Amino acid sequence: MLFILVVVLLDVLAFGIVLPVLPKLIEGFVGGDTARAAMIFGWFGAVWALMQFVCSPLLGALSDRYGRRAVLLVSCFGLGLDYIVMALAPGIRWLLVGRVLSGILAASWPTAAAYIADVTPAAERAGAFGKVGAVWGLGFILGPALGGILGQVSPRLPFWASAVLVLATAFYGLFVLPESLAPENRRPFAWSRANPVGTLRLLGSHPELFGLAGVNTLCFLAQNVLPSVLVLYATYRYGWTLRSMGLTLATVGAANIVVQGVLVKPVVRRLGERGTLVAGLVFGVAGYAVFGLATTGLAFWFGVLVFAPVSLYGSAIQSLMSGHVGPSEQGSLQGANNSLLGITGLVGPLLFTAVFAHFIGGRTAWHLPGAPFLLASGITALATVIAWRVVRREGATTRGRTGSAV
Repeated sequence: MLFILVVVLLDVLAFGIVLPVLPKLIEGFVGGDTARAAMIFGWFGAVWALMQFVCSPLLGALSDRYGRRAVLLVSCFGLGLDYIVMALAPGIRWLLVGRVLSGILAASWPTAAAYIADVTPAAERAGAFGKVGAVWGLGFILGPALGGILGQVSPRLPFWASAVLVLATAFYGLFVLPESLAPENRRPFAWSRANPVGTLRLLGSHPELFGLAGVNTLCFLAQNVLPSVLVLYATYRYGWTLRSMGLTLATVGAANIVVQGVLVKPVVRRLGERGTLVAGLVFGVAGYAVFGLATTGLAFWFGVLVFAPVSLYGSAIQSLMSGHVGPSEQGSLQGANNSLLGITGLVGPLLFTAVFAHFIGGRTAWHLPGAPFLLASGITALATVIAWRVVRREGATTRGRTGSAV
């Protein structure tokens, strides 16, 4: 668990460092045209997601066959090289190459989640995923803040810093990381499970698992609004500098730490995993709405506080889904979830950047920069309805089984 927490911390730290500068770097390559930069950034996100969609099932199946350690180390070394490519990129095309490499190799989180499921009893998984979420929040505090400061010196410097952090993680793991998947729990590699269609079949193996996969799909789609348009949106609407943007993203991370590190266990104890899932989604609906309607930077910061408890959803749904598969399928489950992330990542960046560009580009009578966030709020509201139906149905089934046994 210690190494997994270090991996997540440094990976998120590296990701957060480049987050404030990548959209602005693209904007510089296109002569300062914000609408055009938003569209290009959307295509970058779609390409990354396509690579995730195609490659995540393969890496998940490989981790079920050969163990988590090898996949984690390959991922870390690959991402370190990817940041070097982007640091040296002379133009849009080389940045695109970097995003392709990142999409292929960015398997740290799903493999880490499978690792957690390997070493944690089922009853404690929500709390374990909460710890990882808290560490994720810590990385998201430090990363964007550091990225905003480094970006003021040079837009390339954050990429070099990210490369150093990820490669340091890889070398640390090379000498420290033990294997979590026992040989008796491994299963033979099969191409039928190592492709997107095959791995998604796993999600249909249980009615609740299928319903939760639908919730995840909608939530993943809505979450694309943040990396796709947040930097350009806040710069355009509030005139924030890179430093201001970095501090705001750091505040998002701080709120996430409080929720994941302090609130997950007591909330799950009080509401159960299913109630925690629905509660987190309700806060997500409200938070996205505040982001879209906020006319001032101060109002946007209020939205950060409203949005923070959405983190409850992630820990609860991870624990619920992992409870429906066996030890030899945890890697495939995380690969399937990452395939959902890839599918929505294909659509989300293009959708939200197109909506943003449309409502600021003068082609409509409504000048509504917050339209992407309002759309995300509606998508999350639909996910909340589905989650409510799933948990009610599963709760009724569980009570029926208990009654029959009695």
